[in-house]
Amino acid sequence: MKRPTGTPKRTGRSPVADKRSFADANTAKTKAKIHRKRKPAPKRGNVVVRGVAGTVTLIWRIIWGSLWRLAMVFALILGAATAYYFVGLPEAQALFDGRARGSVTMMDREGRVFAWRGETFGMVSSDKIAPVLKEAVIATEDRRFYGHMGISPRGIASAVSINMAAGRGPLEGHGGSTITQQVAKLLCLGDSFDPIRWKNEAEFEADCRETSLWRKVKEVPFSFALEAKYSKDDILNIYMNRSYLGAGARGFEAASQRYFNKPASEVNAAEAAMLAGLLRAPSYYAPTANLQRSQDRANVILGLMAEQNYLDQTELAEARANPARLSQAAAARAGGYFADWVMETGPGFLTTETTEDVTIKTTFDQRIQRAAERALQRVFDEKVDEGSKAQAAVVVMSADGAVRAMVGGRDNTAQGTFNRATQAKRQTGSSFKPFVFGAALEAGYSPSDIVQDAPLTIHIRGSSPWSPQNYTRRYSGPVTLTTALKNSLNTATIRLQETVGRDQVRRVAHDFGIVSNLTTSPSLGLGASEATLLELTGAYAGIRNGGTSVAPYGLIELRLGSDDQPLMGQAGGFGERVLSQRAAGQLIYMMSQVIDSGTGGRAKLDRPAAGKTGTTSSYRDAWFVGFTEQYVTGVWMGYDDNTPLKGVTGGGLPAEIWQAVMSEIHEGLPVLPLSTVSPDGSGIVMSGEGMPRVVTSGSADDPLAAALAGAMSNGGGQGGGRVITAPGETPQGQAPQTPGNTNSADSDDALSRALNGILGGT
Repeated sequence: MKRPTGTPKRTGRSPVADKRSFADANTAKTKAKIHRKRKPAPKRGNVVVRGVAGTVTLIWRIIWGSLWRLAMVFALILGAATAYYFVGLPEAQALFDGRARGSVTMMDREGRVFAWRGETFGMVSSDKIAPVLKEAVIATEDRRFYGHMGISPRGIASAVSINMAAGRGPLEGHGGSTITQQVAKLLCLGDSFDPIRWKNEAEFEADCRETSLWRKVKEVPFSFALEAKYSKDDILNIYMNRSYLGAGARGFEAASQRYFNKPASEVNAAEAAMLAGLLRAPSYYAPTANLQRSQDRANVILGLMAEQNYLDQTELAEARANPARLSQAAAARAGGYFADWVMETGPGFLTTETTEDVTIKTTFDQRIQRAAERALQRVFDEKVDEGSKAQAAVVVMSADGAVRAMVGGRDNTAQGTFNRATQAKRQTGSSFKPFVFGAALEAGYSPSDIVQDAPLTIHIRGSSPWSPQNYTRRYSGPVTLTTALKNSLNTATIRLQETVGRDQVRRVAHDFGIVSNLTTSPSLGLGASEATLLELTGAYAGIRNGGTSVAPYGLIELRLGSDDQPLMGQAGGFGERVLSQRAAGQLIYMMSQVIDSGTGGRAKLDRPAAGKTGTTSSYRDAWFVGFTEQYVTGVWMGYDDNTPLKGVTGGGLPAEIWQAVMSEIHEGLPVLPLSTVSPDGSGIVMSGEGMPRVVTSGSADDPLAAALAGAMSNGGGQGGGRVITAPGETPQGQAPQTPGNTNSADSDDALSRALNGILGGT
């Protein structure tokens, strides 16, 4: 058989060939694997380098593993805290008014607001605020407000850098807080006032405003909760309603009304910048404290607004050329002492401690107040040495006790300062003497009766003898009561007092409103007792209105919020009759002579007026109190530390201040006479429009007054010029006289009854 040639054609598998082929393949793979396993890794660097690298790698792996785990834990804690705060947040509107107490708004006699106490508030939403005001706030406080979620890491880092560069601690000075964080602080992180934990609201707020690392940490979840709960406009609403902006204004609406007398929706760019500038330091930048400083701060805010494209260059130039100015009421700053007095005299739960918003209508007259302040300042500028610490106080009221103006000291800008018109009790000096002469006239004496002005010694049981002296150290001998009062003669006054009786003098003074403790010693008649200027002026108002006492008052009516019906009405006004109409009329005539020809000559006006000077023996106090038909005004001058005045008496600077004040407040008013009893007893000087007129017996135009004048003429109302002596003292050639032992006195008593009946007395 022929052997086949070429490559054999395989039609099946050859067991032998396959086995060898698979065996060779497996062997090659196994050898390659063994070869790879045994091949050593390439060595890079020495052992030290490899050791450091391995250590760093290990530390990084540990740190990284710890960081992401800590971050996860922190995120869980932050989320839980945010959720906790979120659940406790109320509706946004409930957070607008955060005051613990209410406010008191005071209106003058014409219904115009002139003063506020407490924290005034006016709720307003961001859509009711001028857009330029919102822009000013955002430009000043948080330019990225609409772009963050409550926290601005960039702002915090920038603030820390600024603080450190200035040498302060990282959290001292600039806080880098967003508006949301500031709202968190305003809300005290959700805490409310607890009287057990905090003594008062001031301590509570101070704790809320504390800047510490822990409080900053707590602000983060609270801020996130605010952002999650409220819209940006809601957060801005809370901020603009709760922020304190100085002068007792809480929120931008209240501040706009306080400073500019307009709603926040109507402010212009300059006013908006001034309001936004208050956020940094409300009391320091308040325009009522320093307008120029507030305007300078507003210029900075205007620059920020221009940088952030809220204002173009034309608008910027216009705003800077026309800076914001205070309203007339805010600029006047009138009535601070008056407002403090009303707060003190009103019921505490409706004034100083009110939790409601209260409106009080008062007797205050802004025109008279400004006139009194101008006159006082002018006299001090012209007559008092620069740098003098001497103080003065002024009270102006109507005859019924309605207080129209009050100056409690030379500084009329501060609130809550010492009020020398109502709080300072000082010896009254000779300004007390009208009560001595009023008691004598009520007892039946007349202005033409005679009293000795001569040396006098009074023996006081248990004490050394007391000998009063006149200011001039000279004596006038026998003088009428009118002369004794107008020349302020001390020995004549004490003789009269001892004759009438100290108890009667004390009764008249007390019933007229001198409620301070009155001495029982003979020095009573020379003003050794103390009184406030308000008390003394009110007592003179009782003389002015014909002998009926008055209680000085400032409150006319009080309302809660916008209630239609007042909660309380006037407290004060006319009281009981103290002197008869005859005695009061005669006393007014005698006091008019003090100004016409006596110690009060510097107080002379272009119209009838009456008053009395007063100087204490140590020259620590000087007074002038007097009245016209329209107003009663009292002036006190002295030092707070009781330093004696140098060369100042009641007839000097106090009389000049009185004259300046009265001239100012009477400008444009008609000239009216005082209602007095004519000194010769022929009739009654009746007040009214035009010149004074004396109604005598038989006058047809006033039958009642004519009948009264006839009774006076028939009764010998002036008493015939009797000589008055102190008990136990006998003038030459005469027997001692006491009131009521002559026909003249009897007729005076009858006359007093007639006057009371005809003129409506008691």
